[in-house]
Amino acid sequence: MKPEISNEQKRVNLVIKNIMDQIDALETETGRRQKEVLETRKHFWDEVKVNTDTFDDFLETVIALRQQAQSLTVSESTHRQAIKKLSALHRMKRKPYFGRIDFTEEGAPTEKVYIGISTLTDQSGDDFLIYDWRAPISSVYYDYPPGPAEYTTPGGVIHGVVENKWQYLIRGGVIESMFDTSLTIGDEVLQEVLGKRTDNYMHSIVATIQKKQNQIIRHDSGRLLIVQGAAGSGKTSAALQRIAYLLYKYRDTLKADQIVLFSPNSMFNSYVSQVLPELGEENMEQVTFQEYLDHRLTKEFQVEGPYEQLEYILRNEDNRHMYETRTASIQFKASTDFFEAIKSYRKSLERSGMKFKGIKFRGKAIVTAEEIAERFYTSDGSLRFHNRLEKLTEWLNSQIDQAEKRERMESWVEEAIELMSNEEYHKARKHFRKKNISDDYEVEYEALRRLMVRKRFKRLRKRINSLQYVDVKRIYQQLFADPLEISSLMKEEIPERWEDICLSTVNMLDEGKLNYEDATPFLLLKELILGFQTNTSIKHILIDEAQDYSPFQFEFIKRLFPSAKMTVLGDFNQAIFAHAHNHVDFSKLTELYGPDETELINLTQSYRSTKPIIEFTRRIVPAGDQISAFEREGEKPALKMVTDSNELHSHISEKIEKWRVKGYHSIAVICKTAAESEQVYDSLNNVEKIKLMKSVSLEYEQGVVVIPAYLAKGIEFDAVILYDASAKTYEDESLRRLFYTACTRAMHELQLYSIGKPSPFIKNIE
Repeated sequence: MKPEISNEQKRVNLVIKNIMDQIDALETETGRRQKEVLETRKHFWDEVKVNTDTFDDFLETVIALRQQAQSLTVSESTHRQAIKKLSALHRMKRKPYFGRIDFTEEGAPTEKVYIGISTLTDQSGDDFLIYDWRAPISSVYYDYPPGPAEYTTPGGVIHGVVENKWQYLIRGGVIESMFDTSLTIGDEVLQEVLGKRTDNYMHSIVATIQKKQNQIIRHDSGRLLIVQGAAGSGKTSAALQRIAYLLYKYRDTLKADQIVLFSPNSMFNSYVSQVLPELGEENMEQVTFQEYLDHRLTKEFQVEGPYEQLEYILRNEDNRHMYETRTASIQFKASTDFFEAIKSYRKSLERSGMKFKGIKFRGKAIVTAEEIAERFYTSDGSLRFHNRLEKLTEWLNSQIDQAEKRERMESWVEEAIELMSNEEYHKARKHFRKKNISDDYEVEYEALRRLMVRKRFKRLRKRINSLQYVDVKRIYQQLFADPLEISSLMKEEIPERWEDICLSTVNMLDEGKLNYEDATPFLLLKELILGFQTNTSIKHILIDEAQDYSPFQFEFIKRLFPSAKMTVLGDFNQAIFAHAHNHVDFSKLTELYGPDETELINLTQSYRSTKPIIEFTRRIVPAGDQISAFEREGEKPALKMVTDSNELHSHISEKIEKWRVKGYHSIAVICKTAAESEQVYDSLNNVEKIKLMKSVSLEYEQGVVVIPAYLAKGIEFDAVILYDASAKTYEDESLRRLFYTACTRAMHELQLYSIGKPSPFIKNIE
């Protein structure tokens, strides 16, 4: 062993001994704390004397309760912190650190700064043995080669010189290798990490963070950070480390439950679920935008999902007129022009156009829809819109009061009283005693009548108080009932095929359905009319695969979370939804918060795939020459032309078997659509343990999977088979990005098959 490594190994041994000593001490401590918490909970009321005889006694009881609760909270918090520290120590004992800088601060001696996933001090707590990768000084490791360097602390900027920079590969407490490097991250370390086989989860990249990724992680100004990154550039990984960094830096004011990640699907949620726990942080809330829409709208409509919409676009070109109408509808309803039109439409409802549902009880009208509309528009017009609705609700409740009085004399009330069970009757009498209602038979019988009627009207009152009498569906439908209606609301020209769009939208709503492109506009209109349900507790939003979101949806999310900063990650080369066909970048997003509050970072280096795969895939898309490949050699992508599907399936089965023998753990057969995926899965039933991935799949799984291209986004596989890359399947220019997305999922090997003539997208590629 070289002297340098031998000396470093001695240090590793000392650090690990320190870690083990701290683990032993903490395990004793956590055991004791746990007993304390359990004992406090068990005897909580023994320590409190409850006395409410006088106000002073009551006050003394409240104070005692509060003190006991605070004591329990402190014990629980201390126990949680000890458990968290213990977990970090267990993660560190096999790989205590991964990097080191020898840093000379101005006017101070050179310090060796060792960097790992968590901070470690000696037993005294005075000397830092390891610095957390998120600590201010650790940024020097990621941002500077040897030479002048600086880093920012709460007290100001620290200047100095990086004398040396080292990287370590430590496994099981043993240094396998160490590199003296002037690069941000030595190629040897990155090669070793990238050459690994994949498993079921994405992992943290703290040992291999690149300079531009570090910019994303530590970015801390403005309201909006936009990351445009090539496929495999590590944008999602960097964003997740960013969350860990923010939780570390703002640990006193920011908690994991104040951060939301909007991800493309549930399978992706599963795939990224281990990154933050690996770093000792709790996972933030992970949700898909569709889940939010479903939560808000499925009681009223059958709501189409984004993948259902995409399946339609990818498969339904038989009826060209209907297809072009739908495509035009998607693109217009995704625009900020339509967002502004919806806001103008809501403003116009102050003068006319509000639609209401009549109020009925037992089939009889209490107030008709026309009477409600008349009351709304004849009330004080100087009041704000929502105040007018409040006044209208008060008036409707007064109408219910009168209706209740009338109903008490109806025969159904007597019948309902006679049918009361003994339990219901005794419950009613108990209620009367609380209300000091006399036991006199006549008085009690009258009280029973009132109680019975009020009980039956309760649901109606609830509907009125929650504004369910406002007919939002008809109001939205009204926008499309007259094709000329919207022209007065639009600053721009009416889109092409507007009459056809209007007709199809009206028909859709009549059927109780809501297309995906209508879901957010409908919800916006509903919120503008009934009152916006904003969430001010959320402090940070991450949106992954952001190219799949429409400008309309971004405006809505901004309004939904008014207190939140936003990190947006995407790649317009993978923009496969119909609404994105006219957009080529994220420049429009700067309008969300303005250029002063927005920063855009471009990641052009791709790490996921081998150099031959990246050299191939970057030639598929426009401006692909801006994407650079990391120097990792491998097999060139291969194209095999076959005559029919039987021959194709035979070749696929053989290829999968060869790759399994090679030791690849994740192999994907990527198809154009979900329908094609199902057919292929059925045809490959001879392949052992093959799985079909659907949009409803909850977890990303290893092994051999058949998956539509749009579901594979954000996920990587050891090896990929692109099923039928023929001109017949991938000819239309609108499919170029889908084709690119599928090919860029491969880490080590990519095999394309084509039944007949291959796609024009690869016509001039070797």
